Amino acid sequence: MNSDPTNPKPVVSLLNQDHTDLFIDAMWLESGLSKNTLSAYRSDLHRFAKFIGDKELTVVEQSDVQKFLGFMMAQGTKASSSARVLSTLRRFFRYQIRENRVSKDPCAQVLSPKQGRPLPKAMSEQQVDDLLNAPDTQTSLGLRDRAMLETLYATGLRVSELVDLTLLEVSLQVGVVRIVGKGNKERLVPLGEQAVDWIEQYQQGARIALLKQRQTDAMFVTARGAGMTRQAFWHIIKKYALKAGIEQALSPHTLRHAFATHLINHGADLRSVQMLLGHADLSTTQIYTHIARERLQSMHAQHHPRG
Repeated sequence: MNSDPTNPKPVVSLLNQDHTDLFIDAMWLESGLSKNTLSAYRSDLHRFAKFIGDKELTVVEQSDVQKFLGFMMAQGTKASSSARVLSTLRRFFRYQIRENRVSKDPCAQVLSPKQGRPLPKAMSEQQVDDLLNAPDTQTSLGLRDRAMLETLYATGLRVSELVDLTLLEVSLQVGVVRIVGKGNKERLVPLGEQAVDWIEQYQQGARIALLKQRQTDAMFVTARGAGMTRQAFWHIIKKYALKAGIEQALSPHTLRHAFATHLINHGADLRSVQMLLGHADLSTTQIYTHIARERLQSMHAQHHPRG
């Protein structure tokens, strides 16, 4: 085992690389996991394999996993990230047991790192308006950006779902988008009149101008006529947040949080929000009730005569 981060020796053995590749291929074939999820699995296993050095993954013991979690903690890794890595290892070893390569799961008795339940950063409705109004819609790129921001806030899509949208998945006539999200689950999400209007404007002018007779089925395209990336859209959000004078750190996921929080603030029930967000478990959605409750308490304290 090589747990010294200053030692340049740790590498992933070819055997452990083979174990990882077989696991990733199996997860892709059996569960239809997204490229991002599979990439995260591969990264977690690569990190663990580097830590154990020459030791083969299929002979790992519980003490190896515990030492690795301790190493990550010493490196300043967040509890949430450590918990995710442990989840990856558990899935990996369950697969190895199923394939009869190991007889027991070394993670079975390992406790997940304790972590608080961080509340997502919520934007006010005024901040959302300021952000949506920031793009210069007299330009092709500005009109595209306005259409993307409107779509994101209207639907609460994950940023990967937004940038991967195709023309066939958006029905402006019906006013919905069809999303195939995590776990290959399909859902229909309403767009709303304003998002439909901005997408129509973008499609009829800006998209044609950006493509310059090039062909693609991607809904939102770059100046090079290619599909948008998650990283590129993250920079777009940052640019318009700065222009709108929004000081809090924003990301594409912040608008997803705003979508859910504002729905609940205006009376939407939790089950409906769960379906719109594509959450498999209602408990994941319940975090938004905490935000809404805090905002209601603050409003009561500010405006009620006996607050």
